[in-house]
Amino acid sequence: MGRTFAFHSVPTDVDRGPEHAVERIAGGVVNLLESARMRIEDVARIGLATPGPMDIGAGLLLTPGNLPGWWDFPIREQVAAACGLPVRFANDANAAAYGEYWQGAGARTHSMVLLTLGTGIGGGVVIQDSLVEGSHSCGAECGFILIDPRPDARRDSLNNTGTLEAYCGSYGVVGRVVDALAEGRDSNLTEVLKTAGALTPLAIARAAEAGDALAIEIVLDTAKYLALGIVTLIHIVDPERVVLGGAMNFGGAGHPLGERFLQQVRDEVRPRLLPPLRKVLHIEFAKLGGNAGYVGAAGLARLEHLQTV
Repeated sequence: MGRTFAFHSVPTDVDRGPEHAVERIAGGVVNLLESARMRIEDVARIGLATPGPMDIGAGLLLTPGNLPGWWDFPIREQVAAACGLPVRFANDANAAAYGEYWQGAGARTHSMVLLTLGTGIGGGVVIQDSLVEGSHSCGAECGFILIDPRPDARRDSLNNTGTLEAYCGSYGVVGRVVDALAEGRDSNLTEVLKTAGALTPLAIARAAEAGDALAIEIVLDTAKYLALGIVTLIHIVDPERVVLGGAMNFGGAGHPLGERFLQQVRDEVRPRLLPPLRKVLHIEFAKLGGNAGYVGAAGLARLEHLQTV
């Protein structure tokens, strides 16, 4: 159960519109079936995960920021018609959370919170095999938790001030370095910025690994900011495990910088928790990497099928 039999990846070609993407998805399904030596009759349901905002009940993409030509598109209905199968539709971060809960770092737990660290901060909450999707399909939008109420706090991609994403998303991390350099802080990243014209979280991580004081400070401060959001989530959900995923994990499990980042998160979270929660704190890196989304989408499709037979 949960084993990947075949994998197929194609570019979405978002500029060619959602109808073209649906054709690519249907073609990908055919290729997958051929690779696995299966027939369409062997498949009960398709799992489909996309960026939000969305209306899961209606099967609609609403206003996905990076897909302006896809607004109000009935993607679940279109994919179901193209593939000839029912479709379980989900937010991509929520699907990744279910993937980690089902087959990854949250396996065999009662409940789990996932935070995905990247350009933005995604999230997902699973409690006793149930994904928290919310009344309006906006459940677990963890990146918009307020961690800094000051009116001059940093702004996120939606121009909101003081959110978790504003400080811990990649733009926020890079922005904090750029601001520090503008204030005259000494760092090897000054030369990187001059040479490349821009900074990336990877460049910051490499500088931290090389002992750059500012880069190390930024990485550890990111852990501190992230901890503020995690404390809020733990006190609301009381999960058995908190899992950190996404591309911006500073090397992740087994990497010295990644492990230092993770330990800093734990050290910042623990003293802020209610005493009973301090004893049972479990914060870990995700295990499925980039596979979490499709594993979770498949798992949600499986779960929906089992609930309807």
